[in-house]
Amino acid sequence: MVATASRIVSFLPSATEMVCVLGLADKLVGITHECDYPQAVQGKPVVVRSAVPVEQLTQTGIDKAVAERVRNGLSVYLVDENLLRELAPDLILTQDLCQVCAPSGNEVTQTLNALREKPQILWLTPRALADIANNLRDIGATAGCLDEAEKWIAANFGRIDEIARLAAECASRPRVFCMEWLDPVYCSGHWVPEMVRIAGGVDELACEGSDSVRIAWNDVLEWAPEILVLMPCGNHLDKVLELAPQLRSLPDWADLSAVRTNQVYAVDASSYFARPGPRVVQGTELLAHLIHPEKFSWNGPATAYQRL
Repeated sequence: MVATASRIVSFLPSATEMVCVLGLADKLVGITHECDYPQAVQGKPVVVRSAVPVEQLTQTGIDKAVAERVRNGLSVYLVDENLLRELAPDLILTQDLCQVCAPSGNEVTQTLNALREKPQILWLTPRALADIANNLRDIGATAGCLDEAEKWIAANFGRIDEIARLAAECASRPRVFCMEWLDPVYCSGHWVPEMVRIAGGVDELACEGSDSVRIAWNDVLEWAPEILVLMPCGNHLDKVLELAPQLRSLPDWADLSAVRTNQVYAVDASSYFARPGPRVVQGTELLAHLIHPEKFSWNGPATAYQRL
């Protein structure tokens, strides 16, 4: 095991954030094109880019393009192997959870074959909040700063425990639907349903601990959510607000309880929900505020959400 990794390459925005909260930003020599937080990573060499021109496509187009590449055994991401050789990392942080989230499996193996010196690979495959905390521990242990990781987890994940305690005191548990893609409609998966449950809501359409899946709009109508949270994966708030108006064309949209009572929210999905990193703590706090505003306040950035 690498006791003190000195040249770290991250294939994941969430891992990049973890490296930084552990005080290792100066050891981070390569990142992905999606690594936009914190400010300390700006300008670092980009070794991973998207193979799908997402800026030029609609939500439907992205869904089709990604599905086609995966179906044909092609990666959704491109690794700059020449740059990776130059950077000569001794630790690469990646995942084997979602082919749409980062290079995984075969792509990483191919990349390793192109390197003269073989770095250590740390696979981060979280499906729940506890897994995210354990990923932070793994990075800390591998990079020689486990104590720092434990301190951060105790201070921050403890806030999630407090949310769960306070939410349990609430008289109601509203029906929630977290929409992880807008066209076609996907439910939420992995750690997000757990975040909803901790925050005092119920989302029976979600897939806790597993991949989000495409669902029929009629299922949403039957569930009749009292609170609707728009969190299309990989999008910050400005993009979600741009996409949201298309939902008005869905059958019986105006009849949804959440729409009639003005409880539809667009959120910064990339920052607080899609990435299994440190800011899921704030994401849980945000959900608690949206679900039980009488109990929980929101003291985070104003760009985290907007009521529609």
